[in-house]
Amino acid sequence: MDEHVILVHGLWMRAFTLAALHRRLEREGYKVHFFDYASVLSEHDASIDKLVELVRSIEVTDDPPGRIHFVCHSLGGLMALRALRKLPDLAPGCVVCIGSPLRGSAIARSVAQLPGGSFFIGKNLSVLLEGFERWSGKRPVGAIAGRLPFGLGLVFGALPMPHDGTVSVEETQLPGLTDHIVVPATHTGLLFSDEAAAQTVAFLRNKRFHHAAAA
Repeated sequence: MDEHVILVHGLWMRAFTLAALHRRLEREGYKVHFFDYASVLSEHDASIDKLVELVRSIEVTDDPPGRIHFVCHSLGGLMALRALRKLPDLAPGCVVCIGSPLRGSAIARSVAQLPGGSFFIGKNLSVLLEGFERWSGKRPVGAIAGRLPFGLGLVFGALPMPHDGTVSVEETQLPGLTDHIVVPATHTGLLFSDEAAAQTVAFLRNKRFHHAAAA
């Protein structure tokens, strides 16, 4: 049986921005699928339905069904967790959220208060503002946060340290997560970080990140 990974990109991005992760996961033996959506212009419900359709198409073509994982950057993590609410009977698998503001985004709130800010963020603003109170699903979810503070956070001053320039570590720490880890990367840099990629593979295989032993 194949092990599938669906890559879900974040705000202001498209699927090709996850190409480095795509290559890494393919080398590790996973069958990788891009999920592309218009993160600013498309209604989030329509995008989530489109993601559910992709999952169902994988199930149809993979008989017997193998594991189906999600690896998501930023807003993509929120989208995937919402989609999983509509997939109660989905084959086993894990979710890795990379730099995802799972508890809601302070930067999104700051931008939305500016003239035209809501239009700039687009139709997924409510998703970014609300976040989640906790993850109560059965699927293991791991979160990777960055701690190099270069990005919008320097402009708006809305983020507590540590943060990745766009999302604070605190915003990625959702009750109910299976595991959580912090790596030295900026928000965009997480997409190209060898450590973030290695930790992603570790979680998909073991449902745990590789935490260095204390000195």
